[in-house]
Amino acid sequence: MMAITEPDASGLFGALPEADEAAIARLHARLVAAAAGAGILDVAYRTLDTPVGSLLLAATEQGLIRVAYPGQGHDTALAQLAEQVSPRILHAPGRLDPVARQLEEYFARSRTAFDLPVDLRLATGFRRRVLDHLPSIPYGSTESYGQVAAAAGSSRAVRAVGTACAANPVPIVVPCHRVIRSDGTYGGYAGGADAKQALLHLEAA
Repeated sequence: MMAITEPDASGLFGALPEADEAAIARLHARLVAAAAGAGILDVAYRTLDTPVGSLLLAATEQGLIRVAYPGQGHDTALAQLAEQVSPRILHAPGRLDPVARQLEEYFARSRTAFDLPVDLRLATGFRRRVLDHLPSIPYGSTESYGQVAAAAGSSRAVRAVGTACAANPVPIVVPCHRVIRSDGTYGGYAGGADAKQALLHLEAA
């Protein structure tokens, strides 16, 4: 890092100490706390390294609102949140610690169900009914798109189930990866075929 300089008594420039990373972290924590205290932190976010890639995690006061895979673009996901929820977004890892901890436990095979508040305001209508049903699919089990369509109240809306799963704002926690084709093949997935296969294999182990 290049040191900042300022004029000394002789008018010459002398080097100032480089910024202390710990001090910067403390200042950032104070900024997060102040923003939250003033009610101007609407969306907190952080990233988490996992076996299926670096995940973007974002939450509101109501709960987890977004989990985005690398291929979906973290910047794109944040821009969408700024447009659809609020532009008052701040990198606040501590606010997402419970989410990160439960995801780490899930990938370590020590957790089979999530106990987290989820903010599903980004899904409405039939898509919301699909997402409301998905957590009832047991860990290690799957349902077909047709079965999910029937459970969501419209047995013919198989393609709409696929669309709802693809647009799921909180994959893994709301387990759209457990929805497969009636012939047993995996079908599409927002995180990619490899991620879906990895999640199903993890749960089947």
